[in-house]
Amino acid sequence: MSEEVSKRAEEEAETPDLEQGQSDDSSDEGDASGDTEMDFLRSLFSRTLGLSPGDKVLDELTLDGVARYILSGKCKNIICMVGAGISTSAGIPDFRSPGTGLYANLQKYNLPYPEAIFQIDYFKKHPEPFFALARELYPGQFKPTVCHYFMKMLKDKGLLRRCYSQNIDTLERVAGLEGEDLIEAHGTFHTSHCVSCFCRKEYSMDWMKNKIFSEDIPKCDSCGSLVKPDIVFFGENLPARFFTSMKMDFPRCDLLIIMGTSLQVQPFASLVSRVSNSCPRLLINMEKTGQSEFGMGLFAFGGGMDFDSDKAYRDVAHLSTCDDGCMALAELLGWKAELEEMVKREHALIDSKDAKKKDKEVNQSSRSTGAEPGKTDKTE
Repeated sequence: MSEEVSKRAEEEAETPDLEQGQSDDSSDEGDASGDTEMDFLRSLFSRTLGLSPGDKVLDELTLDGVARYILSGKCKNIICMVGAGISTSAGIPDFRSPGTGLYANLQKYNLPYPEAIFQIDYFKKHPEPFFALARELYPGQFKPTVCHYFMKMLKDKGLLRRCYSQNIDTLERVAGLEGEDLIEAHGTFHTSHCVSCFCRKEYSMDWMKNKIFSEDIPKCDSCGSLVKPDIVFFGENLPARFFTSMKMDFPRCDLLIIMGTSLQVQPFASLVSRVSNSCPRLLINMEKTGQSEFGMGLFAFGGGMDFDSDKAYRDVAHLSTCDDGCMALAELLGWKAELEEMVKREHALIDSKDAKKKDKEVNQSSRSTGAEPGKTDKTE
């Protein structure tokens, strides 16, 4: 225990609240003990560490309660924290699901351990596995999900303060969130840089895409070092904007929505404790996660999620896929038809753009070979 906590304990012991100086006959109060001492310790630690429970904002710890809070007009600064689970319905695997997760299906790359594919030291020595995987999962091959468009709807209605994403698939951007709306905590494919600290030349997304799909290992044309997309590998620092923005955003947050993340990777996972003690937190996930560790739960405080204890007052777990959870919340808010129409319209627009792009590529290929556009020679 720190000197500050010890000093606070001595000060608390001298206060009239404990009534220890009144008489020697107060032993009955001392014997009534366990609960009183625990309450004292709870109060002491909470005040010392700034972890006192906040006011109960939700009238009910359910999805309905969250919906009523949003509709009340008191909720104007929603932050979404999202992970790989919001993109699985788009066809992109998450990382840790047994059997189907990315880490469970990397045997073909002969890695020493699954996480090595995102280790910066391993990448510098063996870049081939990462770029082979990048060809499979490269942004632009998938459509945003219901969950992505739900966040876009929050933005359109003036309710979204920011989306903090662990994902590198760029589907938040495809759905209509802009750079200012996003903190891409684990980086992005939008830009790439030479890994040499003496060079750091920047390359565009199109340059990197051409290299990846031509099966060339991207090398810097200035110094010859590897070029890596600006995604954060294990062993690298998160973007500076992650740290500056969280200090501004989370104290102002009045509803935190956490979706599709295991909350196992730090420092991203610790963001749940950055909101005020009164801020409601909604988890939409296939399983509960982010719950308090035993020691913190014992004293009924801490930044971890508390869904089930008798001290729970602000955390709601809705166990479902992210798409189903967002659609259920949209229905309670009266937005379901609007969300369904948005998804249908935007997916149709993406399909139309893809078709035009393919037609253009076919025509360019035909011109280069001298064939008539739209026709191919058949050999019997």
